[in-house]
Amino acid sequence: MKTDDVVRGIWRENPVLVQLLGLCPTLAVTNSVANSLAMGVATFFVLCGSSVLVSLVRKLVPNAVRISTFILIIATFVSIADMALEALVPGVHKALGAFIALIVVNCIILGRQEAFASRNTVSRSLMDAVGSGFGFMITLLLMGAVREVLGSGSFLGVPLFGKSYEPWVFMILPPGGFLTLGLLLLAKSWWHARQERAAAPAGAPKEAA
Repeated sequence: MKTDDVVRGIWRENPVLVQLLGLCPTLAVTNSVANSLAMGVATFFVLCGSSVLVSLVRKLVPNAVRISTFILIIATFVSIADMALEALVPGVHKALGAFIALIVVNCIILGRQEAFASRNTVSRSLMDAVGSGFGFMITLLLMGAVREVLGSGSFLGVPLFGKSYEPWVFMILPPGGFLTLGLLLLAKSWWHARQERAAAPAGAPKEAA
């Protein structure tokens, strides 16, 4: 069951590619791998920490102040993540700007607290957070890699194609984020359709196109 909680968040219920949550930071910070990694790690930390704490106090919090309590817990972990990034990677922290503080209102985090952590044990809540956090991080890294390689001709700031390469500047601008996300959604839909066709019984009638 715990393994299923992890896999569900990474693939079957990926926060971005399936539930289409957290699109604001996904589109805004994925113009480089470094920014994507920092945002992914920060969100992972906040999600795991808040899920554990919410699960621990779930029976002590009155229903009337449930959401307010969740937001306060999330904000505490966001403050820790913000200060840690500022101390460890000040350049990336500056590039991310207000998007670190906006983790507080990320629908992925509050949604997992309300839908899962507030109703399950600490161990299951942690596994659910690990799955959703990894799913979010992997999506950010995929988008960041594609956009940085094509838009800047580099990976983690290391040039890949030499001076003759003409960067696709379009890819590191907002439209490039929408295009990359659309391509990832298309690829995931294609994979699901392929798996469904492979699992269909032999001789089963095909749906009309």
